[in-house]
Amino acid sequence: MHLKMLTDAAGLFRLHERDLLDEKLHRMGAVFPQLFISIYTGNLNHAGQVRQLGFWLLNRGVFQDVPVDKSNDNGVILVIDPDAKMAGISFGYLLDPYFEEEDSFDCLARAHAYWLQGKYAEGALRVLQELEKLLKRRSRDVRKNRWQARAKRGGVI
Repeated sequence: MHLKMLTDAAGLFRLHERDLLDEKLHRMGAVFPQLFISIYTGNLNHAGQVRQLGFWLLNRGVFQDVPVDKSNDNGVILVIDPDAKMAGISFGYLLDPYFEEEDSFDCLARAHAYWLQGKYAEGALRVLQELEKLLKRRSRDVRKNRWQARAKRGGVI
């Protein structure tokens, strides 16, 4: 399946909203150059399948606007199904060890009030802002743990 980082199959976003979201996704890609973050909206017709679709898209999707040197294993995807009133975040296999299910919940909770009002773009931006904070915290934790492990081994830092 060929996708872009922002694939709005459900048609939730206006043109200026797509531009804002696309800009935010690219800025996050610059902050975290080893990762890519994407959004997919669609009517899935199968309630409860949002996270599974996210995993499938990360495993099988070809993201046309993502450099080929970025593996889908380093991807994060937000999937929104407006008909089922569901959303989910899926992390690529290489990121999975660093995130808990409650991390996804915390990010999605930031959008809940907006999505209830039909403000999908604003909600998605809130999710991305919270995800960016989470990624920064986790990258600090990883660097701190790596430093501590080297110090314990007597390695040079």
